[in-house]
Amino acid sequence: MKHVAAYMLAVLGGNENPTKDDVKRILKAGEAEANDVQLDHIMKEFSGKSVAELIAEGSKKLVACGGGGGGGGGGGGGAPAAAAAPAGGGAEKKKEPEPEEEEADMGFSLFD
Repeated sequence: MKHVAAYMLAVLGGNENPTKDDVKRILKAGEAEANDVQLDHIMKEFSGKSVAELIAEGSKKLVACGGGGGGGGGGGGGAPAAAAAPAGGGAEKKKEPEPEEEEADMGFSLFD
């Protein structure tokens, strides 16, 4: 996958037909090692094709994989019943909003 990504980066950089060495240079810049066997295979598959053609071919292959997802897991069991309310219908306490904390001065500003 890293070889394909490096190839596409070269194309995005303006190189319509990247060479094996171009791809290797991009991988080296990202501190990744090229696998010559995989790279040779990719270069053979990509030769003479535009990126648009490669994407169209790849999209056809992805259709065969499906893509609906597995859906979510089953719903959890119901929540346990709430405890009975105390008799007398006591008054509800209202939560008071917590006061906002002031921001500490860190000695610098992002906008200076």
